Amino acid sequence: MNEPSLLPGFNILVEGPAGTGKTHSIGTLVDAGVETYVLFTENGLETLLGYWTDRHLAVPGNLHWHVLPRSAITFDVLAAAATNVNSLALDMLAKQQDINRGKHNQFVDLLKALNNFPDDRSGTSHGPVTDWGPDRALVIDSLSGVNPIALSLVVGGKPVKSQSDWGIAMDQIEKLIRMLTDGCRCHFILTAHIERETDQVLGGSKITVATLGSKLAPKLPPMFSDVVLAEKKGPGQYNWCTAHAQADLKCRNLPDSPTIKPDFAQILTKWQSRGGRLTPNVAK
Repeated sequence: MNEPSLLPGFNILVEGPAGTGKTHSIGTLVDAGVETYVLFTENGLETLLGYWTDRHLAVPGNLHWHVLPRSAITFDVLAAAATNVNSLALDMLAKQQDINRGKHNQFVDLLKALNNFPDDRSGTSHGPVTDWGPDRALVIDSLSGVNPIALSLVVGGKPVKSQSDWGIAMDQIEKLIRMLTDGCRCHFILTAHIERETDQVLGGSKITVATLGSKLAPKLPPMFSDVVLAEKKGPGQYNWCTAHAQADLKCRNLPDSPTIKPDFAQILTKWQSRGGRLTPNVAK
């Protein structure tokens, strides 16, 4: 029997603008031999599969994925909502409730997928991610797809959102990320886009992870062992950075450097050097 791992899996946040290789880099985790499960909240499957197919390679058998189903909302529902926006005063819009709110249930579908991961590739289910060990990795690609479905969970298609609506949605996202970083023993990787926010402590602007509200963004990086800024340096040239004066980054398994090869294998190697093992169990 394999000796239990001394460490639970690592938690990595890879943030950056669109087109900086965030999804593409997941291929290096698969190539490193980790059983990898990717939950797509956006259209990233083509990019990830292209990591191999563009080089005429077979997609490895240790890659599994699930694409979150799209909303059941139809164009006639959107048209009716647009008509209200066009014809009603702001105070009337603010008082409206969305009668189709129950159809905005993608966030519920996301939680159900995490409770019994459905592999679109094989048609099989792989149990709750909370039962997985560090022989598996969960990837959510990306937070930018989680943000709108968390908000629509609360308000549906209501055009005017109150401060409390935003607060409830932010709380749902925070609880989700904390559960995945603190309540799971598998490796967890989250990709996200970035935006600039005003630094309320030091002044000026700062690069932060793009999520709902300015108060949630600073809470996310401390949950992760490494927070990486993905960058594009030129045609086909991508870079990871953990040393940027205007971004809240973090390096526990990666070097403190502005120039790092975008490869999860180096994170896995450092984690293993500290007692981590690709086994189903973690020592208690």
